[in-house]
Amino acid sequence: MLNKIPLLGIHHVAIICSNYALSKQFYTEMLGFDIIREVYRQERDSYKLDLSFQGVYYIELFSFPETPARVSRPEACGLRHLAFEVSNLDETVAILQQKGLTCEAIRIDEFTEKRFTFTSDPDHLPIEFYER
Repeated sequence: MLNKIPLLGIHHVAIICSNYALSKQFYTEMLGFDIIREVYRQERDSYKLDLSFQGVYYIELFSFPETPARVSRPEACGLRHLAFEVSNLDETVAILQQKGLTCEAIRIDEFTEKRFTFTSDPDHLPIEFYER
């Protein structure tokens, strides 16, 4: 039997966006992530933005020229969505709507009986909010 890899946790999620300014605004102003570091890589005509939440590094946001669109609907293989835990889903939905975002109807997870909803980032990556 093989030994398990001694993983400590998920380090970060990398996201490639089509409009850097719009995605930067979404993740920082809409969702409240803090900027750790922002780098423009001239040789690649690319930005790399490291984002944290409550002091924990979570997201690497990249921009590259002429990237193909991500298929979100119908669902395709690969990363399905990002999910964020919240304590009050009704409050979260109200805040998201005040910021101009559209949320799906709140649903209940049939296995955990917890409530959740989805919105999308500027590139239509599904973003889930899951109530604790």
